[in-house]
Amino acid sequence: MAALLAGCASTSTTAAPTTAAPAATTAVAETTAAPAGETVKIGFAMSAFDDKWLTYLREAAEKKATELGVELTMVDGKDDPSVQLGQVENFVAQGMDAVIVVPVNTDATEALTKACFDANIPLIAVNRNFKSQDDYTAYVGSDSIDAGIFQMEYIGEKLGGKGNIIIMRGADGHEAATMRTEGNKKVITEKYPDIKILAEDTGKWDRALGMSLAENWIQQYGEEIDAFVCNNDEMAIGAVKAIENAGLTGKILTAGVDCTPDALVELKKGTLNFTVFQDPAGQGAGGVQAAYDIVMSKSVDKIVWIPYVPVPPEEYDTYAAFWGM
Repeated sequence: MAALLAGCASTSTTAAPTTAAPAATTAVAETTAAPAGETVKIGFAMSAFDDKWLTYLREAAEKKATELGVELTMVDGKDDPSVQLGQVENFVAQGMDAVIVVPVNTDATEALTKACFDANIPLIAVNRNFKSQDDYTAYVGSDSIDAGIFQMEYIGEKLGGKGNIIIMRGADGHEAATMRTEGNKKVITEKYPDIKILAEDTGKWDRALGMSLAENWIQQYGEEIDAFVCNNDEMAIGAVKAIENAGLTGKILTAGVDCTPDALVELKKGTLNFTVFQDPAGQGAGGVQAAYDIVMSKSVDKIVWIPYVPVPPEEYDTYAAFWGM
């Protein structure tokens, strides 16, 4: 495989939701094309199949592969880095033309990179960015810090710049959890220093665990809590249910990320106050398109940003239409 150019990432901008694969602007070097007439074979190593938002991404990837005539093999990493590494190594042994990965742990991707690069197989990261751009051929996803910034700017304004919040993180070792939380804290430090973080912990992206954590915090802090700021919608919905069960609906704000259909239901009810749209179709389709184009020696961005978009309640209709609700 030819040496790869680092490329520079553009900043995220607000955009309407889209299912189209993004266009290339800053290219990586061309790679050897697949032999004429042969079907392109791509292995897609998902972090997990049982994550609701990632299901939308997976479905979009499968649809794009069908459109392109790609033979796509998708595997479930079961949120286990060792399982995922074994799957990527199997893809290499099978002679895949390219490998796409949503990494289980973005702090431990070196072995994934080595397995692919030693075999001259392009590696495309999707949704969760690696620590180093040198460790993949291309990345398709969103700039995670922006989601945290959007959340905290909205919550900070609604609280009048002062109050007590609790941050619910995604799984530790996930770039999105780290950077969304960093975005929350950046806004507090720079814009709302009178907002206090009462507590934070990981809800591992899970609704049931998010609910359990929120119940414990409500028992501990009660009406001292002004808002739950959660790294994704599933945990935020868990917090919403805990708030409802405690009879505190309307007294504690909630914010999530992803703008899933379930989150939109809560947004319309007024029980979820804010979310951030993260385009699973754009990321899933974009990852397959990037892998295909690299195999076919076409120009592809080193980093393809799929922008986050803030979604307050007044934007409900736009995103309900996107999901066909």
